[in-house]
Amino acid sequence: MARKRVTMQDIADACGLTRNTVSKIFNGRGSVPEATRQLVLEKARELGYHHQPEDTPETVKGVSIALLTQYKLLSHSFGSYFITSFTDQISRSGYTMKIYEVSPGELAAKRLPPHFVPEETAGILGIELFDRNYIEMICSLRKPTLFVDSFAQAGKNLLGCDFISMENIAGEAALTRRMIAAGARRLGFVGDIAHCNSFYERWVGFRAALGEAGLTVDPACCILEKDSDAYGDTAWLLRHLNAMLVLPDAFACANDYLAIHLMTALKKKGLKIPAEVMVAGFDGSVEASVVEPALATAQIPSAEIGRLAAALLSERIRFPEGLRRRIYVDTVPIWGGSIR
Repeated sequence: MARKRVTMQDIADACGLTRNTVSKIFNGRGSVPEATRQLVLEKARELGYHHQPEDTPETVKGVSIALLTQYKLLSHSFGSYFITSFTDQISRSGYTMKIYEVSPGELAAKRLPPHFVPEETAGILGIELFDRNYIEMICSLRKPTLFVDSFAQAGKNLLGCDFISMENIAGEAALTRRMIAAGARRLGFVGDIAHCNSFYERWVGFRAALGEAGLTVDPACCILEKDSDAYGDTAWLLRHLNAMLVLPDAFACANDYLAIHLMTALKKKGLKIPAEVMVAGFDGSVEASVVEPALATAQIPSAEIGRLAAALLSERIRFPEGLRRRIYVDTVPIWGGSIR
């Protein structure tokens, strides 16, 4: 049975005060004797009151945003910048955020984390969560929900929630065109295109740029294995490179992590970057600027996406019946030294 939310009126009744007096304390409007203030705060703690700003809609039944993820977000630059700006913005709307890391067992069983309490949750944010069945289960909860990125080819499917993402197709096409303009005629792609929607869209942008130039995708030049830690294994990458009958002139990689490890493997083969092989990543990570040579990449405005995500989810909470939206935020190519 859902627990009744404690209100300012409940606290006022328990203290023998007016609701207006209690409101002044929590909203900082007007002066109240210190003894009265301490009495109210103590009673609020006793009753388990969670403050909800007065301009927050009454339709909200919770004061927290549940962030659901499969991975540790602070382990990469997009996640850390996104979370910082999202948290700052969502807190200004009167919400707190709770992070829930979804286990493989919960993912397979389409089960929410055991400490997730729907009645205390105003909205849901999904990030680094790419399992289609789990995403559809989350949307079926009929809570205000926003996903950052999604399962591969989500762009071709109707989603039961709002969606925000970095733009991938045009950014990847721009990087690929630049390598073609620098003389590349055989190009390979590196990354699991079924890992997430962003990776798939970058693959689409890569193929589009090749098609414009009258070139075709040669699977023998690509490394498209299922996403795993193996992409970070130099020996594993070397085996794939050595198995290629003819090495490509250039590689487009699904993100900077993959590109940087590929560059390490190419250097171990004694190849010069970009003189003999060009490489492009995607993310605009800090590592991309310090690797030698600096990696050509596409800068993702992570902080801006975080702010937009907070605004979009806040609006969805206020207007749950509004039209669903998909928002893409442009990425900006950075022409590092890994392209001639």
